[in-house]
Amino acid sequence: MSTKEKRKGINFPHVYIMFMLVMLLVVVLSWIVPSGQYERVVNPETKITELNTENFQYVEQTNAIGFMDFFTALHNGVVQSADIIVMLLFASGALYILEKSGAIAAGIHKLLRVAAGKEILIISALLILFAIMGTIGFGEGGIPFIPLAMAVVMGMGYDRITAFATSTVGLAIGFTAGVVNFYTTGVSQTIVGLPIYSGLGFRIVALVIFIVISLLYILNYAKKTKADPSKSIVAAEYAEQLQGTTEAEYEEEEFTLSRKIALLGLVAVLIGSAYGAIQLGWGMPQLSGVYAIYAVFLVIILKINPSEAAATFGTGAARLLPTGLAIGFARSVMILMDQAQIIDTAVHSLSQLLNNTGSVITLLILFLVVIFFNFFVVSGSGKAMILMPIMGPLAKILGINQQVMVVLYQFGDGFTNYLWPTSGGLMAALGMSNVDYAAWVKFSMKLFLILHFVAFILILVAHYMGLGPF
Repeated sequence: MSTKEKRKGINFPHVYIMFMLVMLLVVVLSWIVPSGQYERVVNPETKITELNTENFQYVEQTNAIGFMDFFTALHNGVVQSADIIVMLLFASGALYILEKSGAIAAGIHKLLRVAAGKEILIISALLILFAIMGTIGFGEGGIPFIPLAMAVVMGMGYDRITAFATSTVGLAIGFTAGVVNFYTTGVSQTIVGLPIYSGLGFRIVALVIFIVISLLYILNYAKKTKADPSKSIVAAEYAEQLQGTTEAEYEEEEFTLSRKIALLGLVAVLIGSAYGAIQLGWGMPQLSGVYAIYAVFLVIILKINPSEAAATFGTGAARLLPTGLAIGFARSVMILMDQAQIIDTAVHSLSQLLNNTGSVITLLILFLVVIFFNFFVVSGSGKAMILMPIMGPLAKILGINQQVMVVLYQFGDGFTNYLWPTSGGLMAALGMSNVDYAAWVKFSMKLFLILHFVAFILILVAHYMGLGPF
């Protein structure tokens, strides 16, 4: 690509710089938006801290964001995100042992032989697999598996964007539908007093619709770019990839019994992690432990020297450290907003604005608010704790079922986790997969606009059909 062609695109700053710019915006807002605070009370039945919507007051900002506060927020953001970062480091380390053993390469070669002439089936199966992972709550937890899926798709002759979209969009639509996603569905339903995971049928239908739309979009792009590589968003790289594939002469890895067992162990890790998260209440520490166990399992089954395996584990973990820092920097934005005490003020202003509007307009505005708010507060459960105690009572006033409000929250929260630059998980996935953010936006923006439009139609359907608790 020529220099002239490069200048036509949008030059985004490094992700760390983008986070610091958002943090600077929060500092500016802290001097404009008055600090406010709702009274918080503990619900004796659910034991969850809720906002008392009848008791809001503006307060004097006693802890203004200072020069050092701005920079120490970076440190605190990393510390507060340590559970996610450590889990990703453990996962990356364990998977790198698997990668260096040759088991992944052998499995991919075997899959490519089986997939000959079945490329569409493979892409569809991978997207559905990642959608299932997303819908059981795998957000950041699914990131370590993205490069594995990408290797399969790129090995079939598709470009990096197709490969990245197959897995990442799958996670996005699954997490958004939230069929049994505790972080959004579970937390939100608990806050408003609904039976956990109620409304299951509607969410399954929504997931199927999201899958069909996403598959059609991705397969259309894949077919177009494979027929004419110049139409690829990463055309220059794609041309080199195709040339390299044509000219490459490599010795195919033998798919031995021990390598097959190692890959089956990876499947067990996925299933076990999902079961643990849903049935046993596992969090990031337990998931990290699963990957540590898997690393030991690989050393034994593949007969790897323990000291060499330890060094390989460290190298694999180190590859994800830059993206781990990105996750921490994303958390820093929330830390500054908390310090400025402007979150409750924003929520109070929203509730005052919507008190006298109709239900449909309210649903649209709230949907857009959740989407916008997700730029600053990416955490699904954290944002639910902020917004649902307001959205729940507001729904009762306007005659909107609580289940509809939960669905609205899920759909507003999920998709932009894989679009907003403040999403640490997205930046981790992009960094791990060597995908440029601007290229990803160029590919995914239209798809996410379509998905958001369909999601809002589904919200209206849920409202008019009177979607209830079950």
